[in-house]
Amino acid sequence: MSDRSPETRDPEAATAVQRIAAFAQGASPAALTPEVRRTFKRNILDSIGCAIAAVPGRPFAALRDQFAEYRANGGCTLIGGGQTSPDQAALYNSSLVRYVDLLDSYMSPGGLCHPSDNFGVVLAAAEHAKASGEEFLLALAVAYEIQCRITAVVPVMAKGFNHAIQLAVSAAAACGKLFGLTTEEIAHAIAIATIDNVSLTCVHAEPVSQWKGFSPGMTGMRAIYAASLAKRGFTGPSNLFEGPNGLERMFAQDIPVDWADPSLEVVLQTVMKKYCSLIHGQPVLEATLALRRSYDLGASDVESVVCDTFQTGYDIAGGGAFGSKDTPRTKEQADYNMKYLIAAALLDGQVGPAQLEEARVRADDAQDLLSRVTVRPDRSFTERYPLELNARITIRTRDGRTLEREQRGYEGGLDDPLSWDRTVEKFNWLSEPFADESLRWRIVRAVEDLETGSVRDLMALLAEVRAKATYPARHPGIQ
Repeated sequence: MSDRSPETRDPEAATAVQRIAAFAQGASPAALTPEVRRTFKRNILDSIGCAIAAVPGRPFAALRDQFAEYRANGGCTLIGGGQTSPDQAALYNSSLVRYVDLLDSYMSPGGLCHPSDNFGVVLAAAEHAKASGEEFLLALAVAYEIQCRITAVVPVMAKGFNHAIQLAVSAAAACGKLFGLTTEEIAHAIAIATIDNVSLTCVHAEPVSQWKGFSPGMTGMRAIYAASLAKRGFTGPSNLFEGPNGLERMFAQDIPVDWADPSLEVVLQTVMKKYCSLIHGQPVLEATLALRRSYDLGASDVESVVCDTFQTGYDIAGGGAFGSKDTPRTKEQADYNMKYLIAAALLDGQVGPAQLEEARVRADDAQDLLSRVTVRPDRSFTERYPLELNARITIRTRDGRTLEREQRGYEGGLDDPLSWDRTVEKFNWLSEPFADESLRWRIVRAVEDLETGSVRDLMALLAEVRAKATYPARHPGIQ
């Protein structure tokens, strides 16, 4: 932490929120290189696929009931149909993206963030502002950059806080840019949105609750509302970071980000998922499924499983610091439980939305097999994290064989990025029950041609998505 007191700071120097606001205000489409644009379209399509897969989720029917009770007129579209106010659309669509736990991630030594947590709120702000696709893309790039730059220099989760804190900063800045706020107004929007959004890492601890997946949506809801308040003259604490009892004191460190750097390339450092699991489980599941296929294993062949992983993966999802993983009962517990995820992969040959259904989690075969899975930390894997996410799976069969696979990285990681074609395949897998082939391809083309269209055109397509499974689901899931 800085030893400078507020009194010793240059009173003329811009505060951190002012510098972040200036970064957002000054962001230009010229910074979106062709590679960055292609990567953003991949992540955008991925976010849409994740959102569509979640539309039948029970919590979203409850949210629609909530919206009806707290009825608010507005022209913002809910994915799956219906319209509401911008803040409620931000909550709903952001939560859809997070729900099946297939969204993108940005890794850092002290934690991570999910940059696509910004997607639903920036989408709502863009639709409300009648923004072009190009304006939406630029605002989303601003949000990604802000959230990830903070995550890169502050080990937020290691210090006991949840990454929704930096999401409040990024989402408010992007909304402010879309709403045409001045630099000063964007700074106030950031301060208002963040000051009451101190989020704790215990949201990830056992028993994992539904709020793990909805906290980012609530953060986005506050962010878009804060930007609207700032537009109307509301002010927030300008010394949010460096002032007395600000974020620097809370994190016990300086937050050294160069906000004068105009680049918008952090999306190139995001990683993607193939399986409904926290990011730490991706190499684990890739190794498990590879063993299952290579040896034509059935669950009845398995005597026991040992999973060696890095310390953070063990702590969060293997039974370490975040609590026991022996008796998962809910969807939220399942996608944060390596024991269950390994069992589901061996039983079903896939870990997709169906494997997170409560009935599947509680089934006797899943509970029996997960009881024979051991997860433990491996020092060599820990030393390589987060540059590498590695795992080793060792299966002991009932006929006495020992089968082992060490997984160095995974498809979707930085060394093996998920391609556009694989992302389209993932999108079709997730959206197939809720959109016919024609609608799916129209959505893909709208994302491909985002710069030449409007956000309202895209939202009109997403409104056609069915809120219940309607069409045959034939895709086996990406392997």
